[in-house]
Amino acid sequence: MSTRERFQQTMGDVRTAPAVELRGVSHLYGRRETAVRALDNVDVQFATGSWTAVMGPSGSGKSTLLHCAAGLERVTEGQVIIAGQDISAASDAELTELRRGPVGFVFQSFNLIASLTAAQNVAMPLRLAGRRPGRQEVHGALAAVGLADRARHRPRELSGGQQQRVAVARAMVTRPAVLFADEPTGALDTRAARSLLDLLRSMVDHNGQTIVMVTHDPAAAATADRVLFLRDGRLVDRLERPSARAVADLLASWDA
Repeated sequence: MSTRERFQQTMGDVRTAPAVELRGVSHLYGRRETAVRALDNVDVQFATGSWTAVMGPSGSGKSTLLHCAAGLERVTEGQVIIAGQDISAASDAELTELRRGPVGFVFQSFNLIASLTAAQNVAMPLRLAGRRPGRQEVHGALAAVGLADRARHRPRELSGGQQQRVAVARAMVTRPAVLFADEPTGALDTRAARSLLDLLRSMVDHNGQTIVMVTHDPAAAATADRVLFLRDGRLVDRLERPSARAVADLLASWDA
């Protein structure tokens, strides 16, 4: 049974289990006296069908948490559990298979392939998973982010905000059970950001999507079900059903 099949089976059997869980996770960059502890004994669960925003100052460990939770970086200590499966000791091949289907990731730097069109970039995860991309599903993913008319454009022909939306469509096209997003609205104007956040909200509410999103924007964070706050690699606070004002006030209190 493949990693994808085991994951999907577990998701079906354990509907009340967290989609993702970090148990005592620490992550160090460097070694010995030069080591930097980016995450420090983090325990957190991300419920199936929920949307969590992760916030904190620069260098707090937000992106490291996201990368470790998605299997993009290996933890130094602790366990990462996705739908009941411990991926901490998974092989590189198993982690690659996981990211081709059950887990989607939106990178802050887009990571689009310059020589491919928007449609070809979106289709790439399906091809890597051994599937023949259907024109309708690829263009449907682009239409969902408002780029149906940019399918044949290459990244250099798109604005930064349009490239970000292509990256979101690429992460969505495999219909992952868990979508990780690193600053997905960072390159978007207010209108495009609002449209994307509405789309993500709909995915959670109507499709049971699980989303974990890093953001600096209190308004974006307020769209989520809860906000986790990191500082110096540790979880220091959280807000349930947040408002933009409450998020901004909590962040401001750190500088007071």
